[in-house]
Amino acid sequence: MTATREAQRVMLRGLVDDAGLFPPTELRMVPAVERHRSDRIVAHPMLTHRFLCPVSRWEELRGRLGDGDHIDVGLILDTEAGLSGELPPTDPRIGVSHYELRVRPGDLSNVADFHRSGARGEAPRSVYFEPERGPDWLDAVRSLAGVRPLGAKVRCGGVHESAFPTVEELADFVLTCVRNGVPFKATAGLHHAVRRTDPTTGFIHHGYLNLLLAAAIAVDAGGEDDVRTVLSLTDEQRLVRAFSEVTPQVADHCRRLFVSYGSCSTRDPVADAQRLGLETE
Repeated sequence: MTATREAQRVMLRGLVDDAGLFPPTELRMVPAVERHRSDRIVAHPMLTHRFLCPVSRWEELRGRLGDGDHIDVGLILDTEAGLSGELPPTDPRIGVSHYELRVRPGDLSNVADFHRSGARGEAPRSVYFEPERGPDWLDAVRSLAGVRPLGAKVRCGGVHESAFPTVEELADFVLTCVRNGVPFKATAGLHHAVRRTDPTTGFIHHGYLNLLLAAAIAVDAGGEDDVRTVLSLTDEQRLVRAFSEVTPQVADHCRRLFVSYGSCSTRDPVADAQRLGLETE
């Protein structure tokens, strides 16, 4: 196996969380769990086999699991109780891998300061905070430097055009995380490998390959212009060539920071990687 192929495997391994419950796919719980079971059987290495579930649907999930089931869940804290730190009852069939929640930038800075003070001790699991985009959102991301297991999360799309960050905003987020050693996750809009215009909505979607390469370039001391350029690319072959130049060392560093992203489709990301001839297995 060449170093190039190994780097591609590192970059793509365990990349995609299962967000089937979320728009635009928005599966009902039964088909979402069934699809997740099937994905676990196939065990494609691009998938994390983590099922993203809102805490508001915790009891619904529990009701759809059999006695012999086990599922790894990334828990989205979308209720007032969850946001205040009240967690649902444990279930031996469910392993919670991490938590995710949206926050106001100022609140995130306060949370980071609280954890940094040592008053709360170490969190038992990783928590990824999604600060609302605005004037202070990158300051909030910077506040997470050195406060692991806390990390950041960026929303790359949604059902409204305003949910899609600009290339400049996404580049600034990636550079801020890399330069401050903040692990991050992404969500929404990254169904396909390469930046594209959705034929139904007309929205321009970021590509997961663009985002991966942006993180790798930032890790390799690339500047703002370099990161913005790769996020803007729509030329598939140019992206594939650039992806093939990532070294194993950069790939490893990149993926320690870029943890994963949530996709409502677990098929499209894999199909795109295979179509582009990327090394995934």
